[in-house]
Amino acid sequence: MPTQSLPDRETAHGVTYGLAAYVMWGCFPLFFALFEGVPAFEILIHRVLWSCLFLIGVVSLLRRWGPVRLALAEPQRLWRVLGCAVLIAVNWGVYIYAVETRQVFQASLGYFLTPLVNVALGLLVLRERMAGLQRIAVLIAALAIAIQLVLLGKVPWIGLILALSFGTYGLLRKQVPLDGLSGLFVETLLLLPLALMALTWLSMAELSNFFSAPNASLLLMASGVVTALPLLAFAGAARRLRLATLGFLMYLNPTIQFFIALLVFREPLVPVQLASFMMIWASLALYSWSAWQSRASAVPAGKPR
Repeated sequence: MPTQSLPDRETAHGVTYGLAAYVMWGCFPLFFALFEGVPAFEILIHRVLWSCLFLIGVVSLLRRWGPVRLALAEPQRLWRVLGCAVLIAVNWGVYIYAVETRQVFQASLGYFLTPLVNVALGLLVLRERMAGLQRIAVLIAALAIAIQLVLLGKVPWIGLILALSFGTYGLLRKQVPLDGLSGLFVETLLLLPLALMALTWLSMAELSNFFSAPNASLLLMASGVVTALPLLAFAGAARRLRLATLGFLMYLNPTIQFFIALLVFREPLVPVQLASFMMIWASLALYSWSAWQSRASAVPAGKPR
C-alpha cells in the first residue's frame, strides 16, 4: 500500500488544525455561558490579562520573541497594532455580552456576515475590484439586514458590531507585519495597562468577582488559555492549507454557534430571522462560488490546482 506523500500529510494535518480551531471558536458560547453573575466587562478584563500572560509562555516556548521585539522597537507602526487591539477588545466584549444575554443568534449572524464585510471594505477602502456575483452577494446580505430592521423594528446591532469590528480588524492586520501569534500577543500587551487599571478599580470598589468563588476565579484564568488555543491551531492550519480551504472551514464557527443558540440555549427564532439567515447563507454561497470560479479561471490550462 503506497505511503501518503508529504504534501498530503501536511494538508491532512492542516485540516485537523483548522477543524480544531473553528470548532473551538464555535463552542465559545458554551464556555462563556459558565460565567454566571460575572459582568461582560470584567470577563473582558481578565481575558486580556490572562491571554497576555499565557502568550508570554507560548512565545517563549516557541522562541518567537524576534517579531515581537521588532514591532515594539518601531513605535510608529504600533498605532495600527493599537487600532487592532481596540477593535479586538470591542469584538470580545460584545461577543461575551451576546452570550451572557442569550443573543447567540446575533453573534452567529455577525460571523456569517464577516466575510461579506471584508469584501465590502476591500471595495470601499482598498478599491479592490469585485465581480458582479460578489456585488450581488453583498447586496443580498444588506437586504437581509434591512428586512430585520423593517419587519422586526430593530437593528441587529450585536451582529453588525461583531462583523464590522472583526472585518475592520482584518483590514488593519493586513497592514501589520506580524503573524497571528505575535500579533495577538502585542495587541494584548498594549491593552494590558488598561486591563490592570480596570482590575484595580474593580478591586478597590469591591466589585471584583475574582476572589468571590473558586469556580469564578478558575474560569477567569482559563479564559486566557481558551482564547489562545484556537489561535495556535489556526496558525498551524494557515501554514498548511490554501486560503480557499481555510475560507470554507471558517463557516463552521457561526454554524456551530447557530445550532448552540437553537438547541442548547433555546433562543427564539422567529420566521423573519430565519428568512434573513437563509438570505445570508445564499449570499455566502453565491460569493464562495464566484470566488472559486475566479481562482479556477486564473489557473493556466495544464497547471495543477
